[in-house]
Amino acid sequence: MTKFTKTEEEWKAMLDPEQYNVCRLKATERPFTGKYNSTKTDGVYHCVCCDAALFDSTTKFDSGCGWPSFYAPIEDSAMVEIRDTSHGMIRTEVTCATCDAHLGHVFPDGPPPTGLRYCINSVCLNLVPRAAE
Repeated sequence: MTKFTKTEEEWKAMLDPEQYNVCRLKATERPFTGKYNSTKTDGVYHCVCCDAALFDSTTKFDSGCGWPSFYAPIEDSAMVEIRDTSHGMIRTEVTCATCDAHLGHVFPDGPPPTGLRYCINSVCLNLVPRAAE
């Protein structure tokens, strides 16, 4: 896989301030404020930084955590998992495998079939609706 790279100046010019802070500086949007937290639109969620496909809406579920939650990525190779010991916790950060954008975290408390909950910041995503048939 070819990495999608830009300079910090290019990222700042391309992303709005909140997207930059979350995707490039590993900040977090406030819970229950993201545009995709409650959406039920059928489609594919892409990385806002590089347009890589990350999650299919069929794996989205309402976890009540305040961020969009998915039980599986579109492909295992779409993300990279990194041990995160910030804020006095041990968590698993997930980043886009194509551009290294911080997306959120994955937790072992999701529904079947995976038992995982990918807790993802809305500002990191762009939902591409599936065409109606």
